[in-house]
Amino acid sequence: MYSMTTQIAGRRLAEKQPADNQLQAGWCARLAGDRNRVVLADGRDERVLAAAAELAGLGIVPVLVDEPAEIRRSAAAAGVKLPSDVVILAPEQVRRSGAGELLAERAAGRKPGTAEAWLADPLFLAMAALAADDADACVAGANRPTADVLRAALRVVGTAEGSDCVSSSFLMHLQDGRTFGYGDCAVLPEPDAGQLAEVAVATSRTFAALTGEEPQVAMLSFSTMGSADHASVSRVREATAIVRDREPGLAVDGELQFDAALLESVARSKAPDSGVAGHANVFIFPNLAAGNIGYKITQRLGGAAAYGPILQGLALPVNDLSRGCTAADVVNVAIISVLQSQTSVTRLGPSGL
Repeated sequence: MYSMTTQIAGRRLAEKQPADNQLQAGWCARLAGDRNRVVLADGRDERVLAAAAELAGLGIVPVLVDEPAEIRRSAAAAGVKLPSDVVILAPEQVRRSGAGELLAERAAGRKPGTAEAWLADPLFLAMAALAADDADACVAGANRPTADVLRAALRVVGTAEGSDCVSSSFLMHLQDGRTFGYGDCAVLPEPDAGQLAEVAVATSRTFAALTGEEPQVAMLSFSTMGSADHASVSRVREATAIVRDREPGLAVDGELQFDAALLESVARSKAPDSGVAGHANVFIFPNLAAGNIGYKITQRLGGAAAYGPILQGLALPVNDLSRGCTAADVVNVAIISVLQSQTSVTRLGPSGL
């Protein structure tokens, strides 16, 4: 049942910048009344504090992990008034809870001092709070490199059952209203065929969860249906076959050049028998270089809004922020993370690494 507060918050988001925020407004409408909890690991950062205040207004419960006095001091210095809905967890409070016990267990058997270091680190404490079900999702990285966030997530939260790798995708929202999924653009430099297939499946699920659209997956290459031959082309073909075997109900085809995947006029001549060519909405790049360049071209030359990187393959929703993020970025990533918790995650317990 929708709460009046959350309905108003959803309308406020839609009215603020109609052209840019219809996607976010739809997400907020789906979350209305659920009181989802997202733990924010960078609790003293002024951008995170501003985002926490806005998230509380949207009906999401922000959980900040750090010393309460330091958080309030930072909020006052930034001119941010934290609503009463914002939860502040002192590190000692986390250490003495089930989250602290879980973190100590995860550190067992590692080099001396690991447990002490993790129990003193807000990033690891935030991951433990998520793993202990004190939050539904975790957002981190405003002040930490991606490698730190991924390391903490893998060691505390672990990978999802059946997942062999962690990957990422971007949701690209174009000015004409179309939305596309891009993967992998941030994590795997040179995926093998099995990893590339996993990226395709994960990205298709992320896209469906966030847009409600049926994914049409194009496995991209510089070749279309045998027009060229190379080891990288063979890897894309092999990955396509793995996806078809693993997910027989998923619309996927490859190898396809980008123009053949996107444009019906090109698809008719290059891939006339393809069920995906000409109307793909999920694009799987053959390696990280192509994916990273591709999303930035779409964003910078095409004027698209880029939501991501959205991490995939973890047991629970964790997402990484750029250290150059804005408060609005934190809000968007938090909303996406909570949606992931509702649509694709089950709490079977972390596998750990």
